[in-house]
Amino acid sequence: MNHSEIQFVVPEYTLDNWQRIVDILAKIIGVPAALIMRLVDDSIEVFVSSESPGNPYHPGDKEHFKNSGLYCERVIKTQKRLLVPNALRAAEWQNNPDIKLNMISYLGFPIMLPNQKPFGTICLLDRKENAYSDTVIELMLKFRDLVQAELELLYMNQVLGDKNKRLSDYLVELQALRGLVPICSNCKSIRDEEGHWHPVEHYLVNNPQARFSHGVCPDCMRKLYPEYAQKNPKNHEHRQ
Repeated sequence: MNHSEIQFVVPEYTLDNWQRIVDILAKIIGVPAALIMRLVDDSIEVFVSSESPGNPYHPGDKEHFKNSGLYCERVIKTQKRLLVPNALRAAEWQNNPDIKLNMISYLGFPIMLPNQKPFGTICLLDRKENAYSDTVIELMLKFRDLVQAELELLYMNQVLGDKNKRLSDYLVELQALRGLVPICSNCKSIRDEEGHWHPVEHYLVNNPQARFSHGVCPDCMRKLYPEYAQKNPKNHEHRQ
């Protein structure tokens, strides 16, 4: 399976960890919103949102991604950090939906999957001008790396889980094939592991769980197909 085709699922315990991360960021830095955003099909959605006073963003809020005008769109497309101290001072952000919420400053970093496909962003938004200090930037990077590390672990677990399932299915199938017992389609004699043929009732006494695959025993081969039996004498052991 191609890694990019995996249906990626973030479990509840990971969401709890990420919730603590955004809550800590919002509290320490003193901003109304710290978010983890996620791409979903052709949309971008709020995946985790800080439970901080004045935060207008809620998990599940969505915007169409392409040409949305969002700060996060720029981050994901460039795969680079974006710092906007005051969007009101730049004409390029005039159509940004975040401006309508009075979120005029932004700091965001891309979150990538191990296959280098974008997962989303981790970002801060503020209602006032904010240049975000080097310490804040470093702290954001640390938390971004933590989120990516958890994603990598989850991602690889799902990749390995898929491979293990396919291996298990193969082993079950192989075991089933190994369990098949050759039985003569004419007289119903059974061939054991040493190549000897026995009456079916004798074999079943010792092997009640046996499964059967059909063939022709040597005696029946000589009776039904004498020409073939003469050409292949080594394939026809005598009945025991």
